[in-house]
Order: sequence, then structure tokens, then C-alpha cells
Amino acid sequence: MGLAAAPMRWSRYAFWLGLALVLVVLDVWTKHLASTQLELYRAEPVWPWLNLTLAHNSGAAFSFLADQGGWQRWFLSAAALIIVGIFLVWLKRLPDPARLLPSAIALILAGAVGNLIDRVRFGYVIDFIDVHAYGYHWPAFNLADSAIVMGVALILVEGFIPNRSASRDVTPSDPS
Repeated sequence: MGLAAAPMRWSRYAFWLGLALVLVVLDVWTKHLASTQLELYRAEPVWPWLNLTLAHNSGAAFSFLADQGGWQRWFLSAAALIIVGIFLVWLKRLPDPARLLPSAIALILAGAVGNLIDRVRFGYVIDFIDVHAYGYHWPAFNLADSAIVMGVALILVEGFIPNRSASRDVTPSDPS
């Protein structure tokens, strides 16, 4: 068996955290624009399948827990902090040459932090992207939500890619 790869160098770790930070800044900026330029719950058509619609979500995904008395704000904030901590440790423990999984983790970190900022500041998450077709609307979302979904998708993709280092560790059998 081969030796386990060394954990990620601090410079590489900083690169992935920097990428996450850029995405958080972009998320906060677009939410600021939505909050200052859009009227709450009034759709502004962009394309036949896309509106910009400012919405406030005090719950989790798909407004789960939104109708609760306010405790969900702190519960979801605490859950986000725990998730961020877990992903920070996971990222640092990845091998230095890894690319796909750190990209996924940076996306998830950015999304979790972006929505956490809203939840702590306002008590709700600012959503503004409204995709629809044939009268059916997907729940409004934001860039942070998109980053989380893309990060999870990349983790799933990474799970289906064969482990190249494991195949190198196997000694070929004698064909004779």
C-alpha cells in the first residue's frame, strides 16, 4: 500500500479559502443589489423563464421552518457554524494536489457563510432568483444557494471518479 498523502499546505488552504471569500463577497453584493433595487415579492421579468423577485426566507431550504416563532434563526445559524467548522477541517486534511473536492468544499463554505451572514444580520435569508416554467415556480434562491448545490454536485461527481492512487497501489498479477 502507498503512503497517505500529506495534508494540504497552508498556501493551498489559503487559496481555497480565498476563493470561498470571493464568492461570499459576490453573494453579499448581489443580495444588497436585490434588496435596494427590487420591491419585496414583486417579480421583475428578465427572460420568459426567469424573474428577479426579492423574497425573505426565515426558514431553511424551501422555507422549511419559516412559520416558526423565531427560534429557527439561531438553530439554523448554529447548524451553519458547525457545518462550516467541519468543512474547514475537511478541507485542510485533503491532500495537497486535490482539486475537485476542495472546489466543492469552497463552494459549500461560501454558500453556508453567505446565508449565515443574512440570517444573523436580518433574521432571514435574502432570495431573489425566481426560475419558472408553465406557471410553476421553483422556490426563490440566491447565489449562496447555487454555490451549495454546485458544491454538493461536485462531491457526488467526485464520488464516482475512480481513485487513481488506489489503482497504482495494486501490484499487477503475473500473466504467465
